[in-house]
Order: sequence, then C-alpha cells, then structure tokens
Amino acid sequence: MPAHDPELPGRPPLVLVRVGPFSFRANLRVVALVAGAAALLAALALWGLTLGDVRFSWSEIAQAIAGQGPPSATFIVRDLRLPRILAALLVGPMLAMAGAIFQGLVRNPLVAPDVIGINAGASAAAVLWIVTRKPPALVPVAAFLGAVAAAAAIYLLTWRGRIATGRLIVVGIGVNALLTAATTFLLVQARIQDAGRAVLWMTGSLYAADWADVRLLAAALAVLGPLGATLMPALRVLQLGDLGAAALGMRVERRRLALLLVGCALAAVAVSVAGPVGFVALMVPHAARLLAGPMTGGVFLFTGLLGGLLLLGADLVAQHGLPASLPVGVVTAALGAPYFLAVLYRSGAKG
Repeated sequence: MPAHDPELPGRPPLVLVRVGPFSFRANLRVVALVAGAAALLAALALWGLTLGDVRFSWSEIAQAIAGQGPPSATFIVRDLRLPRILAALLVGPMLAMAGAIFQGLVRNPLVAPDVIGINAGASAAAVLWIVTRKPPALVPVAAFLGAVAAAAAIYLLTWRGRIATGRLIVVGIGVNALLTAATTFLLVQARIQDAGRAVLWMTGSLYAADWADVRLLAAALAVLGPLGATLMPALRVLQLGDLGAAALGMRVERRRLALLLVGCALAAVAVSVAGPVGFVALMVPHAARLLAGPMTGGVFLFTGLLGGLLLLGADLVAQHGLPASLPVGVVTAALGAPYFLAVLYRSGAKG
C-alpha cells in the first residue's frame, strides 16, 4: 500500500509503495507522466491500425488480429500494419534510451549515437552489403555488426587507462566523419539501382518491418531496458565526475563500460532494423529530463515511452499525413534539426 513520504522544500513529491515485503519510493510526477505516456501510446497504436487506404471497423480489426477475419483483412492488419506499429513502439524506446545513456555519460545534451559514430558504422556496413549485392535479408545483420564494430573502435581509440568523456566525443565525431566519407564513396561507386536502395535504407524507415523484426526488438528491449534502468543510479553518480564517483566507492570504469555496452547494444539493434533514424536519440532524452527531472529508473522508462510516441507519431505522419508516403527518418529529421539548433542556442547562451 502507498504511504506519503514527508516532503522537504524543493524536493519532488514522493510516495512510499509497499508490495508485500518489498517497498520503494516513487516520484508522483514521474508516475503520472509514465501512466499518461503509456495511455497515449496505446491510443496512438490503436488509431494507427485504422489508418490506410482500406478502412476497417474495430470488430474487423479485432477479428483480423485473432486470425478469424477475411484473408485480405488479416493480411493488411496483422501482417502489414501491426508489425510496423509494434516496430515503431520498440525502435523508438531503444533509440531514446541509448541517447539517454550517452548524454548522461558525457554530460552533454547534444550527444547521441548518431553523432558519435554508432549509426555511421551501421550505415557503412549496410551500404557495403547492399552495393555488393549480398542477400537483402541479411542487411540488418550487417548493420548490427557495423554498429558494434564502430562502438568497439571508438572505445579502443578512447581508452588510455580510462575513458575520458571529452576524448570520447572527439573520437566519436572523428569516426563518424571517416565512416560517412566511406559510405559516400561506396554510394558514388555503386550502380544506380543499388545506390537508390542504399539511400532509402539510410533515411531510416519501418516499411519492411515484419514479425521476425518485432520478435528481435522485443527480446532485445526486454533484456536491455531493465538492465539500463538498473544502471541509472550509477549514471547519476558518474555525473559527479570520476573523482567524486570513486570517493563514493564506485568502480568507475566498470560501471562506465557497462553503460557503454548497454547504450551501444540498444542503438545497434534498433538501427539494424529501422536504419539510422536521426534525432530521436538526441531529442527525446532532453525532452524527458525537462518534463520529468534528472534521469532515474522511472525517468528512463518515461524516456522510452516518449521515444515510442515520437517515432510512431512521426511514422503515421510520414505514411498518412503527407501528399506522398515518406521514410520516417525524413519526418524525424525535420523535427530534430530545429530542436538541435534550439538546444545548441540555449547551451551557448548558458556559456
């Protein structure tokens, strides 16, 4: 049963929740935000099932999902619309959570996997795979391996007995530039048809998402999401600086490596399925902190839900809200570029 915790001036309202022998403190504002975001996400997903050139009633949608409707309705709803919506609900949280981890590690709201080279590694590997005409079904595998290789290169180039966050940013930007140049070279040398397919993948899209992708994303998020949430207290301590964290008894490099691994894995799996969807990992963590406060386990969960809202909303706009259907990455870039400039301006104004 919940019991209110005594409040101190300037302290967020907390409630002490007891479940059997277990108890924990919860921030009421974060609980409300999580509940609201989850409700909005469910409503948006249900609404998305009704959109399209062919409209269905709610009863027809329910029958199609259960496999009891006409074959055409079952194919459209269960095999086309539902996997795409679920993929957005999984890719968005994974990108947002990865962004929250990287921004917390380097204490910079302008850092994200697509800024420090993780996405560029996935893009370079995927483009190489596409232009050399390897089996299209294995493009996600190539992208995942490229992202992991880029993350490993950044880590090894940054390591000098420890990981300096400033050096991590510089090395990441350098690796990003190098891989982007390699990708451009591959596109210039490729056949026109292959280059077109590669560019479409690079814009970031959910058009090819299927149930195999959904199962992969769900399994990865089920493992990495809770793992990331349990590391949030360590992330907050690391923001005190290495000396401060060590003084509190933390094994700094071990915790930092764990956070890097979780963040890289989240980004790599998401990008391997959806392509390098830009700005989600940059925008969402910053917005979540503005709404919910410093990054905790609860705020980390809210960040994921907000990422799902952004990506699903952007994908529905890209499919149904524009004269022509576009990749979702185009919409997130249109939203993210002004947001990035606004954050950059605010950061500069604060010195």
